[in-house]
Amino acid sequence: MKERLQKLMAMSGIASRRASEDLIRAGRVRVNGKTAQLGDQADLSADVVEVDGTRLNSPEARVYYAVHKPRNMLTSPTQRADDNRKTVLQLIPHEGHLFSIGRLDADSEGLVVLTNDGELAQRLSHPRYKHTKTYRVLVEGLPRTETLEKWQNGVYLEEGRTAPCQIDVIRGDAKETVLQVTMTEGKKRQIRRIGAILGHPVKRLTRRAIGCLELGSLKPNEWRTLTDPEINLLKTPSPALKLIRKRAAMLKAARSEGKKPEPLPVETPRGTGKDDDVRSERQRRYARHEYEDKGTSAPERPARRRPATSGKRRDDGGKGRRPSPAGGSRKPGSRRTGGSSRPPRKRGTRP
Repeated sequence: MKERLQKLMAMSGIASRRASEDLIRAGRVRVNGKTAQLGDQADLSADVVEVDGTRLNSPEARVYYAVHKPRNMLTSPTQRADDNRKTVLQLIPHEGHLFSIGRLDADSEGLVVLTNDGELAQRLSHPRYKHTKTYRVLVEGLPRTETLEKWQNGVYLEEGRTAPCQIDVIRGDAKETVLQVTMTEGKKRQIRRIGAILGHPVKRLTRRAIGCLELGSLKPNEWRTLTDPEINLLKTPSPALKLIRKRAAMLKAARSEGKKPEPLPVETPRGTGKDDDVRSERQRRYARHEYEDKGTSAPERPARRRPATSGKRRDDGGKGRRPSPAGGSRKPGSRRTGGSSRPPRKRGTRP
């Protein structure tokens, strides 16, 4: 069956589709001895396709690896001559070219997927496909609601304005805060640059998921081969994509009308893990400086409730207790001899 040349080249692991198109335009691809043109098709079982004089073989079996990249390790395919740091490709005992889905800078850690499926790598990595990647970010200080709203709406960098994202507050205090950031793009050191601009530098950054595929129990420098269900999770975007699209639509409508977009609530997941915030809603509002009384600097704490006690509380060591009747404890059915001096009332008579 004939396929487009750039697709065959991507499936064979030569390069991505976009890079393969550049090779075809440069005249470096030949089909049956003739220089190929962009849009040509071929069948590797019947045609001879050559790239720089090397024949293109049938695509090899697809492989997918999940890797936990540690800090101070590179995701670039090869080492540079002036850099002795290892790359994630050196962790996988695989011969042949592998594409990385989701590149991370050397200071960051977390999930990276390596595969020889160039088409899938392009579809999950390019920003125009809006595939989600989720990060656990530790920042300095406690960002205010307005700061998080600005981050989610987009911040201007040198390359332009960043795309909308979804941020959930996991836990935080005045010293540091843990955020969960879900994005559909990945500019160079984007999260770290935004955190520095907004006044909350990033102390640690870990990618927790690509799509719905989570890092799981993988430790740094460990890897595993993905199963078919895990590959489907890798292709499935995070549920947070709905919120991101809703925010993008609101921003677009507001900018077209010249209005300020309405802020969306910052959701805080609770009880989903040992590190999650399990404080009450009032405590979380207090931590985010969202006070109900705008005229005061902080809400008053409620008075401590004491446990209910029967009778009047006495601190006299028992001196004010009612004396027990004379003769000790009385038997059941017997009359009390002490206490009141009033004679007992006879039955059938009115007082």
